[in-house]
Amino acid sequence: MGGRVLLVRHGETTWHAENRYAGSSDVALTDRGTAQAAALARHVTLAAEPPVAVHSSPLSRAVATAEPVATALGLAVDVEPEFREAHFGVAEGRTLCELPEDVVARFRADPVTGAFPDAEKPVAVAERAVAAIGRIAEHAEHAGGPALVVAHNTLLRLALCHLLDIPLPAYRRALPRLENVAITEIGIDAGHASLYRLNAPVE
Repeated sequence: MGGRVLLVRHGETTWHAENRYAGSSDVALTDRGTAQAAALARHVTLAAEPPVAVHSSPLSRAVATAEPVATALGLAVDVEPEFREAHFGVAEGRTLCELPEDVVARFRADPVTGAFPDAEKPVAVAERAVAAIGRIAEHAEHAGGPALVVAHNTLLRLALCHLLDIPLPAYRRALPRLENVAITEIGIDAGHASLYRLNAPVE
């Protein structure tokens, strides 16, 4: 199986209900998001193979989700700048309904070549995330257990498509949504990725 990594989207945020693009904006967890983080911590401590390391995006919504897990496992959170969410340019803090129709139409037709104006290029987002995941998977293999990464919906979907040879422009269709604190498990062996779980709920 090689090195295994558990990929987790952070808990619910204050912009979740309105479906606003948080991106690189620092948005706090809701009370529900905090409860989801606690549930994730309980879940992983009861797992047959608890994580041997906990990594997080530097954005506070991810760190606040990762910290209860790390505390429960007696670990520290390793903050990884590569896992920050994509910057969405003109869409930051907005919903699709608040954007010009032609911008939304281009994005829906192809979210890579039609990315929002002034946004970080999706290819660059995927590449930085995949490089960090590969490094973490290698360390996890040597440590003899899975590593846990808390990051973001778009970044993780782009990374998964890159790892699993799914065309990046299909990321919104192939992976419509990663649920808050649900677990997606991948294994990386000799540079090749395998998917073992997708959007597995935390009980």
